[in-house]
This record gives sequence, structure tokens and C-alpha cells, in this order.
Amino acid sequence: MIEAVGLTKRYGDKTAVHNLSFQVRPGAVTGFLGPNGSGKSTTMRMILGLDNPTAGTVTIGGHPYRELPNAPRQVGALLDAKAVHGGRSARNHLLSLAQLSGIPARRVDEVLGVVGLQDVARKRSKGFSLGMGQRLGIAAALLGDPQVLLFDEPVNGLDPEGILWVRNLMRALAAEGRTVFVSSHLMSEMALTADHLIVIGRGQLLADMSVRDFIAANSAGFARVRTPDAEPEQREKLTSALTEAGGQVLPEQDGALRVTGLALPRISDLAHEAGVRLWELSPHQASLEEAYMRMTQAAVDYRSTTDQKAGLTQPLPPGAQPPLPVPGQGQPGWYAPPPPQGHPGPYGQPGQPVAGQGGPHGARPTSPYGPAGRRTPTRRPPAAVRPAAAGARRVRGRARPAGRRRVPSPSPTSSSAPTTSEDAR
Repeated sequence: MIEAVGLTKRYGDKTAVHNLSFQVRPGAVTGFLGPNGSGKSTTMRMILGLDNPTAGTVTIGGHPYRELPNAPRQVGALLDAKAVHGGRSARNHLLSLAQLSGIPARRVDEVLGVVGLQDVARKRSKGFSLGMGQRLGIAAALLGDPQVLLFDEPVNGLDPEGILWVRNLMRALAAEGRTVFVSSHLMSEMALTADHLIVIGRGQLLADMSVRDFIAANSAGFARVRTPDAEPEQREKLTSALTEAGGQVLPEQDGALRVTGLALPRISDLAHEAGVRLWELSPHQASLEEAYMRMTQAAVDYRSTTDQKAGLTQPLPPGAQPPLPVPGQGQPGWYAPPPPQGHPGPYGQPGQPVAGQGGPHGARPTSPYGPAGRRTPTRRPPAAVRPAAAGARRVRGRARPAGRRRVPSPSPTSSSAPTTSEDAR
């Protein structure tokens, strides 16, 4: 079991994880969800002893990772599929890990077969695709046959068949009584794989509950009702009957009605009593993705300007429960890193213009470099023409015989450069 108590991590003045407490129990797949920058990777690194927490503790089986005897035999992890020497073959990479942990060489061939890389076992990993690299990383995590497994985006780069294989693998490992902790941004996959969810936002715990409870707490079920399209009076009659019975009715874009506050049998009875024919009467439950969006909409740091148009920031539908409160919010000592005020440019922070760039009324910034990246001449007034010395002229610091014609180079401020009396000859 993985247990975090008051886990906090700061990098200078930035708080990546703040007072995070949770448990990951064996026998279930626990999903770890949160927006980008919420602290998921930092939390996993602290679990594996790669980062030291600023405050709090995190243990595996009651012990910190660094105190576990022969940790690779007890904990397997996939954090970065690219953490492989490109010049080594898949088999040699796993063999080196096995030798460091005292794992028999025959186990290497076993895990290569489990992940489906037995046919490319002797090929160098630098030629692997992203999906093949993910499979190799999963093989490394399974090498010691551990009881605790951590995976960060394990299906990244996999094709549909590979995603199905990872899903079945996670559930099979949990069914054997192992602790499986999976971080992912694919809500549809988490809905099919995870039994329990831990959701964080800006380093703080937002939810720690089953998938079913999470969806129910952050969405509202409703009934979808449709009457004959050619008979609008039927729809109006049904709307009046449902409203009088205490239901909330909202029209949908395709002509159907969204009804909340009434059970499906009650809606059917009311339609029958009003003499209204129904073409559709079906229940609707929000997906995990919809519930996740409602829960984390206030914890997203980087949001497109079109999100509001897409309806991602709309309030909960009627009858839905508000998002769960953040533990400790409003209490002394509660802190959450503020979101950025905008997207920083490549050379400065939001709201702080870089010297020499930009200008009033949206003017293009001046730059000493042209469109092709080459330096262009600096604009300056032409220098006064100096009289030529007798018998010789100075060009770039060296003498040249008089009477030799010099081709003037173009000036950045005029199409022709001033000439001397000798140049005119």
C-alpha cells in the first residue's frame, strides 16, 4: 500500500504539492488525475525517492522507498519511456537492470514475451517507436515481479490494440492483489480501467473516491425525452405537464427535452395522462470526462480562449451537486499557487514587455535580424566623404593604388552612395 501524509514539495517560491494525503490500496487500479502542472509527476517522484519532500512523508508498505530492501523486487515504475540507452538492445537493457537487482536472466525473456517485444529483443532501442518504447518501459517495471506498480501515462503512443492490452494488464495485476497506481489524461480509458480515483489540482487533493461516486458527485443524471417532431403542440403539452409536476425541463438543440427532478416511470405516466406520444425516453448519466471537467475547471492554468464557447466552463446542470470543497480551503495555512496571468512570451513574463520589442498600437518589434535570421546593417547616416590621399586610397585599413575604380556598396538609407572625384573617373 502507498500512503502519503501531508506531502508537500516546494521549488523555490513555487509550491508544486501542498499538504497532500491519500492511500493507494492493493487489489484495485487507482487512477491519478489532474490538469497539467497539478503535481502528479512530482508526487510520483517523491513516492519513488527521486525527490525529497519539503514536508510530510510518503511510504510504501510502511517504509520510505529508499529503505526498502532490494526495492526493484518490490516496486516497479514507468515514469519516462525514453530513459533507455539508445545503443542498447531491448534485451540488453532489461538484462542490465536484472543483473543490478539480482534477477535471473530468464525473467528478461519472460517479460519481453509479456509485452510482445520478443521479436525485436535484439534490436537497438533507438529505432523503437513511441509505442514500442512504452512496452519496453512496462517490461522494465514488471521485471522484478513487484507487488506495487506505478505507471505515468502508460498508453501514450500505443495503438488501440496496445491500449486494450494495457487495460487488461492493469486489471489483471490488480486482481492478483497488487497495488496499481496509474496516472493518465485519457478519461475514457480511466473510466474503463480504474476502480478508484485520486484527483489533484494545483498540488492539492480535490477528490479521493470511487469512479462511480466521483461521477455522481460532479454531474447530474437526467432523462432525455423526445416527442414527434411534426407535432410541436405535443412537446409544449408535455413540457407544461412535467413542469407542473415539479420537474425541470430544458430544450436541447436537436429538439429533445432534458428533464431533471422526475424519475423515468413518473415521466412516462405524466405523458400518458396528457395524451402525448413519446418517441424517446432514456436515462443519461454523465461520463467521467464530463465530471472531471466540472471538478477541475477552476484548477486549469492554461486555458484556450475558445473553451468557454465550447461549454467547458458552463455551470453544472440543474440538480447537480457543486464540486467537492478543497480540504483546508479557507483555513489558516491554506495555500494554493496562483494561476499564471497569461501565457509568457519566449523572452519575457506576461505584462512585462521586453526592452526594444513591441511598440504602441501593435507595431512590429524591431530586431537586428532579418527574416532569414541574418544580421542586417544598422541604419546610420552616411559618413562624410574624406579627401583621398595623394597617390593612394585607404580601404578597410590597407592602401590601394590610386586610379583604381571602387564599386560603391549600397547604403541602407539611399540607392546610391556618395562618390569621390576619383570614383567619377
